[in-house]
Amino acid sequence: MGTAAAVAVAEISEPLLQQDEAAAVDLDEPIPDWKEQITIRGLVVSALLGTLFCIITHKLNLTVGIIPSLNVAAGLLGFFFVKSWTGFLSKLGFSAKPFTRQENTVIQTCVVACYGLAFSGGFGSYLLSMDEKTYKLIGEDYPGNRAEDVKNPGLLWMMGFIFVVSFLGLFSLVPLRKVMVLDYKLTYPSGTATAMLINSFHTHTGAELAKKQVSCLGKYLSISFFWSCFKWFFSGIGDSCGFDNFPTFGLGLFNNTFYFDFSPTYVGCGLICPHIVNCSVLLGAIISWGFLWPFISSKAGDWYPAGLGSNDFKGLYGYKVFVAISLILGDGIYNLIKIVSVTIKEMSTKRQNLPTINEVTDGNTSKLLLEQKKLDDVFLRDRIPFWFAAAGYVCLVAISMSTMPLIFPPLKWYLVLCSYIIAPALAFCNSYGTGLTDWSLASTYGKIGLFIIASIVGSNGGVLAGLAACGVMMSIVSTAADLMQDFKTGYLTLSSAKSMFVSQLVGTAMGCVIAPLTFWMYWSAFDIGSPDSPYKAPYAVIYREMAILGVEGFSELPQHCLAICIGFFVAALAINLVRDVTPKKFSQYIPIPMAMAVPFYIGAYFAIDMFIGTVILFVWEKINRKDSEDYAGAVASGLICGDGIWTIPSAILSIFKVDPPICMYFKPSGSS
Repeated sequence: MGTAAAVAVAEISEPLLQQDEAAAVDLDEPIPDWKEQITIRGLVVSALLGTLFCIITHKLNLTVGIIPSLNVAAGLLGFFFVKSWTGFLSKLGFSAKPFTRQENTVIQTCVVACYGLAFSGGFGSYLLSMDEKTYKLIGEDYPGNRAEDVKNPGLLWMMGFIFVVSFLGLFSLVPLRKVMVLDYKLTYPSGTATAMLINSFHTHTGAELAKKQVSCLGKYLSISFFWSCFKWFFSGIGDSCGFDNFPTFGLGLFNNTFYFDFSPTYVGCGLICPHIVNCSVLLGAIISWGFLWPFISSKAGDWYPAGLGSNDFKGLYGYKVFVAISLILGDGIYNLIKIVSVTIKEMSTKRQNLPTINEVTDGNTSKLLLEQKKLDDVFLRDRIPFWFAAAGYVCLVAISMSTMPLIFPPLKWYLVLCSYIIAPALAFCNSYGTGLTDWSLASTYGKIGLFIIASIVGSNGGVLAGLAACGVMMSIVSTAADLMQDFKTGYLTLSSAKSMFVSQLVGTAMGCVIAPLTFWMYWSAFDIGSPDSPYKAPYAVIYREMAILGVEGFSELPQHCLAICIGFFVAALAINLVRDVTPKKFSQYIPIPMAMAVPFYIGAYFAIDMFIGTVILFVWEKINRKDSEDYAGAVASGLICGDGIWTIPSAILSIFKVDPPICMYFKPSGSS
């Protein structure tokens, strides 16, 4: 999903998974019909959890842009809500339909499809970069930054745009589900891990552990919620008060953004994200805010005019944005080339020797083969006709070609058509790569579309057209990869392919309404996009600058900025290459450029929080590894969810102009 969620690469083999007690298939288990797997109670729970996770995703997207996987929390809470409901009904004397692993999988799929649109919908990136505030932040006189390329957020047009682009990815690869899951036997590590989690809930020991995990999640959710509420009372008016601006390491380092801001969300992210991601973020913060920006600041008056505002692109702010862009592009391009080459190599190898489905013919055949056959039979039982997928895709393309130019006039119908002709090929590459590595490159494909369309359209609307094209490409390849991941989860949980597809459609439809509505809550209540606000929306400026670069080239960069950017671009390529060619025992300590890039623009404070989270997890693993494996995800999810839930009352108070009563502020003792 986000920067950090996609970083970990899991090594999982199917035979090992299937031998695991929690993931074992009960050969005598009755399989409900696909319509019975989709229930009213499941859809209600999906809508509630989808709303919660959209709120959390927006908060992360609009503050730091790093979004960890929330699948564990979605699985746990889905299990908890339905089990609680069935238990409540049985106590009242009513009979409740048993809660099956298939219904659990449908809920999980629906929730992930819903909150996935809060990320791929571009509310913190390409859509927000079209607004007037980002336009003015870059500068009204900045070359290529035209007032005509402004489109402020609007609830109706955003809903329409997301409805138009989000379903295409679902129809683009449906006919290839058998090829991807059965023939190529792609592991889809996150989908496989989710299936193991759901299967474990529906065993006796797994259900007991799940109850303990839910209890743990609830405890830390409550702590996080009440701590966020407590912090609010001291946060005053403006953005310089409260625990969020606590100079933990002294005022000198505070001025360079090195401080702990007591955020449960970022500490929770540190608990979920791999250690190397958190350390990479901290290293990026040290390089940028510890050395590079102070050095460039000392060149004010020489490299760039002195006395410029802190958000002027002709000064230090320009260096921050463009160096971050160079690292992101270097990392993205390297991984795109790598995954496409791995995909081509794997496909050519497997085409020569495609695995076959093993037939069970004698009584001594191993249990593993019997399980394998049952998984295959259930997966292939409910077919989704090719004509249905093709007709759905063509109809959606026709609707999109007619509506997209109405929403974004510079994006002509023939550009939309060209995008949709090549999109299925890119969606296949991304889905195959995700199946191999667990790394979705949706945002990289989006940036490629952005640069190509912006340069084709040129100065007369290229920025707006490029950003819209980025959204089209990003949505299609992201939802296609998510669908294949869900097919893998459904395959391992004996869920129908039809129920998986329908739950994806329903979850996407929910997301098309819920994601814009929850974003609108933030937009109405908080100062979104201001560099001095907690909700900086860092990627809004970055995406708009990329579009301007696609139109104008590099001529307007500050002095020496291009040379520094080239240096960091090459460094990102080199670091990734070194990570890939060195043995794993060494490469696990080599930083990840994409994670390093985030603090270059935002600041070091959230890197401190995430590093504290990783230190807590590291110590926990040393003291009791089993406990950390069982409960770290639940603790992290509780911290993130509690802080996310507090956003709702906080937004309501802000909308009604209720300000915190106290401003806790720090200054040198000698100043008056």
